[in-house]
Amino acid sequence: MGNSGSAVKVCTDHQGGINWLSLSPDGQRLLTGSEDGTARLWSTADSQCHGHFQGHESYITFCHLENEAAFTCSADHTIRKWDVVTGQCLAIYRGHTSIVNRILVAKDYLFSGSYDRTARCWSVDKEKQIQEFRGHRNCVLTLAHYSSRDVLEEEEEEEEEEEKVSRDLLVTGSTDCTVKVWWVSSGRCYQTLLGHTGAVLCLILDAPNRELFSGSTDYTIRTWNIVTGEQLKVFKEHQGSVICLELVNRHLYSGSADRTVKCWFVDTGERIQTYKAHKHSVSTLKYHAGILFTGSGDACARAFNSRSGVLQKIFRGHKFIINCIQIHNELLYTASHDGTLRIWDIRGICKINKRRLKKERSVQGRSSQKGSLSRLFNNKVGCMVQQENGE
Repeated sequence: MGNSGSAVKVCTDHQGGINWLSLSPDGQRLLTGSEDGTARLWSTADSQCHGHFQGHESYITFCHLENEAAFTCSADHTIRKWDVVTGQCLAIYRGHTSIVNRILVAKDYLFSGSYDRTARCWSVDKEKQIQEFRGHRNCVLTLAHYSSRDVLEEEEEEEEEEEKVSRDLLVTGSTDCTVKVWWVSSGRCYQTLLGHTGAVLCLILDAPNRELFSGSTDYTIRTWNIVTGEQLKVFKEHQGSVICLELVNRHLYSGSADRTVKCWFVDTGERIQTYKAHKHSVSTLKYHAGILFTGSGDACARAFNSRSGVLQKIFRGHKFIINCIQIHNELLYTASHDGTLRIWDIRGICKINKRRLKKERSVQGRSSQKGSLSRLFNNKVGCMVQQENGE
C-alpha cells in the first residue's frame, strides 16, 4: 500500500473543469485549457497564474504550449494562437464545422482533428488552411506526425516522387475504427490501417523503428509498420478500453478502463507488469525516472515502482477525474475536471528511486559476466540499466 500525499499548492482560478495541461519545451510554463472557455498560463518557478486567455465561445478541449506561443482548440469549431507574454490572440484558425478535439504543432505546421470527420493542416504563422484530410467516416480523435526521411530508405523514397517536395506525414485515429496515414503536401491517404473493431483513442509513434501503436475501445493495442501498413502484434490482455499510452525505451505502458496499467516489452509482445489499485478508469499516465505516475477517474493520482509494480504513493485531494498530468523539477502537476490544478512534491519518492537505481547498477556491475535480459535485446551498455528497470 502506498502512503497518501498532500498537495503543496492548489490552483482554483478556473471556473470549470480542466481538460488538458501542457508543459512548454523549456519547462518554464504550464498551460491549462478549461470547460470555462479560457486557458491559463502558469509559471513553474512560482506556481502563479501569469496569463488568462479569453476569446473562445465554448469550452476548450485541448491545448498545446510552445516557448513563445500557446494554442487552444474548442467546441466553438476554432483554434486560437496566443502570445504568452501579452496574452493577445495572434490568430484564429477557422474552417472546421464541428468540435475541434485535438491539435498538434510540428515544425511550421499546426494540425487539428475534429468531430466533422476531417483533420486539417494550417500554417502556424498565418490563419491559412494548407490542407484538408478527408476520408474518415467518423470523428478524428488523435493525431501523430513524422517525416518519411525518418523511416524510408533511399530506394523507397524514389517510389514516392509525387511527394518528394514535402515528406511530412500525418497519422489520424478515428472512431470509425481505422488509423490513416496521410501525405501532408497533397492530402492523399498513404495507408489505411485496418484491424481495430472499436474507436481508436490514442496513438504513439516510434518513427526510428518504423512502428506505430494504437489503443482502442476494442480492448486491444496494435502495433503497425508505418511504411508497409502491416499489423505486427496485437496486445489483448486488457478487459476495457485502452485510453492512454506511453512508450519508454521499448517498454509500452497502457492505461485502461479496466482500472489497470500494463507494461509490455515491445520487441517480444510480452506483458511484463500490471499496475493495480485504481478504483476507476486510468485516464492519463506519465513515466519519470523509473516511476510510473497515473491519473484516474477515481480522482487520485498514483506513483508506482515501474519495475516491481509496487504502489509507492497515492495523491488524494481532487474531487473528479484527473485528465492530465505533467512532471517538472520533481513536482507533479495534476489537472482535473474539478477545475483545479494541484502541485505535489515528489522529491521523496524520486530520492528513494534514485537510491534503488544506484544499488541495482552496482549489483549489475558485479554480475555483468552473467549477462542479463536487456543484453539480449540491446547491446548498448548505457541502456542496460534503463531496460532492466522498465525505463
